[in-house]
This record gives sequence, structure tokens and C-alpha cells, in this order.
Amino acid sequence: MITGWRHPARLVVLAFLAATAAGTALLMLPVAAESGQATGLMTALFAAVSGISGTGLAVVDFASHWSVFGEVVMLLLFQIGGLGIMTLASVLALLISHRLGLHLQLTVKTETNTLNLGQVRRVVLGVVLISLVVEAVGAVALFLRFWLGYGESFGRALYSGVFHSMSAFNSVGLALYPDSLMRYATDPWVCLPIAAVAVTGGLGFPVLFEFLRRNRRRWSLHTKITVPVYLGLMAFGALVVLVVEWGRAGTLGPYGVGDKLLIGLFHGVMPGTSGFNTVDIAQLQPATLLVNDVLMFIGGGSAGTTGGIRVTTFALLAFVLMAEVRAEPSVHAMGRRLGAEVQRQAVTVALLGVGVVMAATLILLATTPFRLDDVLFETTSAFGGVGMSTGITPKLPMTGQLVIIVLMFIGRVGPITLVSALALRERRRRYELPEERPIVG
Repeated sequence: MITGWRHPARLVVLAFLAATAAGTALLMLPVAAESGQATGLMTALFAAVSGISGTGLAVVDFASHWSVFGEVVMLLLFQIGGLGIMTLASVLALLISHRLGLHLQLTVKTETNTLNLGQVRRVVLGVVLISLVVEAVGAVALFLRFWLGYGESFGRALYSGVFHSMSAFNSVGLALYPDSLMRYATDPWVCLPIAAVAVTGGLGFPVLFEFLRRNRRRWSLHTKITVPVYLGLMAFGALVVLVVEWGRAGTLGPYGVGDKLLIGLFHGVMPGTSGFNTVDIAQLQPATLLVNDVLMFIGGGSAGTTGGIRVTTFALLAFVLMAEVRAEPSVHAMGRRLGAEVQRQAVTVALLGVGVVMAATLILLATTPFRLDDVLFETTSAFGGVGMSTGITPKLPMTGQLVIIVLMFIGRVGPITLVSALALRERRRRYELPEERPIVG
């Protein structure tokens, strides 16, 4: 039994806290700000948590407040949060000693959600390699567009390409422009590469590993569930945006049919991935905001760079619901039976997520003058690690900012990991009590 802070789940939490503290200290330096003046503790802390959690919410304008040094610090936080603190620690251990200790393997297993302890070494190297390759491909595509299509200098185009590719893959959604990507709303050569990179990161590393095997017959149940459900949710989001916002003057109304389709597709992808926007979020209809709330709460694939309860959790709950409606004694999915432990984990993650988001929403409603639509969107975005906002983030009081910081941290670390980290010790029930069924419904 592993107790104390040697528990892998607790070490993951501790590592993220340490990285957040380091990032906060660096961002508070005068050299990190464009003005040359030290940034306040709360602003720096908010930015560090937003970066390491892959959320992208900000209380100051990212492009104008931070200097190049500050932006590079944020890039490092993006990458650390995306790869995982313990994954990076494992890479260092491999380089130094060419082997992994059992305790470190257990810690990485918690961070990466790998299923086979013996595969941790290969998983760690695979995570790093996939991340760098995908980010490099996206950076090259964006660099060429910025350089050749918009006449930016070679250095500026290269920096923009790298920054936005890393921001997309690690589910951050921060851009170097005050309007996010609204200036590129009708440019498929910018929007589609960013969407593709974001989806790749959002699928999760276990799915990407199985894609590389190129043998669909050997796909695990996890991949068979994640891919269609994730794509289906994105298609549903795009459809809602197109139907609800088609003629709205503040959103899709001024654009032609082709541009509307591009914007609708982009905004169908973003709630479950990185959270860039090409239209003003504050102008979206309440129905669109509500659907985005749902998609952000669900998030992306397990062991990916997104937050939320994850696509697999959502799908498992649907399978449990269908089995109960059909009065089936066990839950089946795609030719496999789901164990009781997996069902309990899905219910736990979902209910904890609902509770956390609702509690944060109530606090913000009680301490701020904003509407329910805006507040719920903000809290769900923070929990889901998306970073889209209706514009209320900079206007939040200190209490509200602290609430969002906690939400971003929980959304990245994960409810199960956080609960495991806070538990005093692992327990096993040595006996069972008599069974009795209360009335349900």
C-alpha cells in the first residue's frame, strides 16, 4: 500500500502545484511584462494556472500585456501541462539512468492513464514524439500561411506558427491577437490546420497510439468508443451553431455560405478542444451557449490535453442508461461487458464534475452582477479546460478569479486524481453488509 505523498496521484497534484508556483514567479518578473513593470501576484497566478491547465482564460490581454519572455514562459507552461509533469520527469529519468523505477512508473501511470505498467517507457517516449511531430506539422502549415499569405516577416511568421500550433495541441486556445482568431474567420488555411491539431491533441494519446498501429480490428473498446462519440459531438456542435446563428447579424449573418460552413465547423470543434474563436462569443444566442456548455463539460478523450469529464465517461453513462432502460442485468458496449468498477468511476467523475461546476456557478452568481448564461459558460469553460469566454473574465473580482483558478486546476488534474490525492489512505472493505434496496424515483 502506498501512503502519504508517495502516492502517485498525490505526486501528480504536487508536481502541478510546483510547476504553477514556478510559472507564477517567472511571470511576476518585470521582464515578463511588455511595460517592464512587475505583474501582480493574482494576475501572474491566474495566467500560470491557465497555461499549465491548458485552459487559456486570461484576466489581461495576452498579446499586449506579456513580453516575448512572458509568452515563452507561457509556451513552456503549455507544453508542461500538455505532456504532463510526470511524463517529463520520466523522460529525464530515461535520459539519465536509462531505466524507470517502479514508483516512478506508477506515478506516470496515474498521469498518462496507461493501462499496462510495463508499457510506461514506450508510452512516455511515444507521448513526447507524437506531441512534437503534430506541433511541428501544424507550425509549418501556419508559418507558411502567415509568411506567404499575409506578408509577415520570416521570424514573426515562424513564431506565430509555433505559438498557435502549441496552443492548439495543448488545448490552450490563447492567440497572439486581442480578438483571438476572428481576423482569420474566413481563412481555411489558418482555421483548418488549427482545428486539426486541436482535435489530434483532444483525442488522447491512447487513441493516437492505436491509430499508429493501422489495424482497426485490434482497436480497443476505448478507441472504438472515443472516436465516433468525439466526432459526433463535434458534428452536433457545428450543426447547432449553423442552425441557430445562420442569420444572426452579430455572428454568421454577414458571411457567405462557404464562410458560414467554415465558421460553423470551427466552432463545432473548439468547445471540445482548444477554445479559439472566430466570432464574438458574447454575441452567441443562449441556445448556442448552452450547447457549448455541454460540449465543454464533456471535453475530449481520456489522457488527452483537454479537460472535462471526458468523452469516454459520457459514453459509458449513456451505455449504463440504455442498459437500465432495457432492464438488462449487465452493461454491454460494442461486444464487450463493462465492469461495475468502470461504471462507478464514470458516475463518480460525472457527479463530481456537476457538483464542482454548480458550486462555482453559485459562488459567482452571488458575488458578481453577471447573468447566469455568462457565469455558467465561464465556469464550464474553466472546468473543461477550453478557455472560451463571453468577456467577463477580466471583470471578475478576486473571489471570482480564485474560483476560476480552482476550477481550472481541478479540470486538468481530474476529479478522480484529486480525490485520490486528498484521501488519507487506501482502504479495502473486509466485509459486506446486508443488501437492501431503497425506492428510486
